[in-house]
Amino acid sequence: MSTDQIPFGENSVFAENPEPRCPCVLLLDVSGSMKGQPVNELNQGVRVFKDELMADEMAAKRVEVAIITFGPVQTATEFQTADTFEPPVLEAKGDTPIGAAIEAGIELLDQRKQVYRRNGIGYYRPWVFLITDGGPTDYWKAAAEKVKAGEAANHFSFFSVGVEGARFDILSQIGTREPLKLKELRFRDLFIWLSKSLGSVSKSAVGDKVELENPAAPTGWASV
Repeated sequence: MSTDQIPFGENSVFAENPEPRCPCVLLLDVSGSMKGQPVNELNQGVRVFKDELMADEMAAKRVEVAIITFGPVQTATEFQTADTFEPPVLEAKGDTPIGAAIEAGIELLDQRKQVYRRNGIGYYRPWVFLITDGGPTDYWKAAAEKVKAGEAANHFSFFSVGVEGARFDILSQIGTREPLKLKELRFRDLFIWLSKSLGSVSKSAVGDKVELENPAAPTGWASV
């Protein structure tokens, strides 16, 4: 593709910051059952996530974040590096279309990878990170097949975290990793761990295996 065919703004963003990217899609449950303290804590956690990324000079340049909320399924933020990422104000309403949210996240990620390739930008294996306090209210098995196929092809790493009330029996069938259970409403600790983990990945060579801190350790924010 010639330069004059590149969408306006796209080329300049990568010209200013040609660092390889570490993309992360957050799939966040904002269904009605998250109303009150759960969604308030989730909002605070996402704000901490931005602050932690900004405090890491390398992660601030390399980690790109996109947020898809459900339900209904909406793209709350497109892929952005930490300096331009503005945490949206999440409001709880609707049902829990997890299947549609996962498929939307994978599609958004595929589109972003095409942008990287078009602009000659390297990228790390992306993360897809699902947080929910319920179970799917839609057909989810097609999404599960896409997750397993994507993991097998190293297209992305899929993680799921269940808040109290989540259908762990279904979450365990969607991903290849066992879902983690959030202790209480420790979203802040979760997002600090996520920022540190992505920061570690962003400092590695593309394709290298990175050892991550175990979130289910005795002092961690999760249990299995």
